[in-house]
Amino acid sequence: MSKKHLDECVRTSLESYFADLDGTEPGGMYDMLVRAVEKPLLEVVMAQADNNQSKAAQWLGLNRNTLRKKLVEHKLLS
Repeated sequence: MSKKHLDECVRTSLESYFADLDGTEPGGMYDMLVRAVEKPLLEVVMAQADNNQSKAAQWLGLNRNTLRKKLVEHKLLS
């Protein structure tokens, strides 16, 4: 199994996105990409941290309150 670097995966996905647009100009790409990456990042980190918000916040380099806000925004708190 070949291991791709994250930046290569993102680059490939973005190239595919532009190909799918078939010449149509995109809009709001930065926010779209951040939201697309942020939710799975939070899901995986929270799972790896056994849902310990303090530990996850530390791993992410975020304040715990900021992490909690992002978890609420993505509807990841039960």
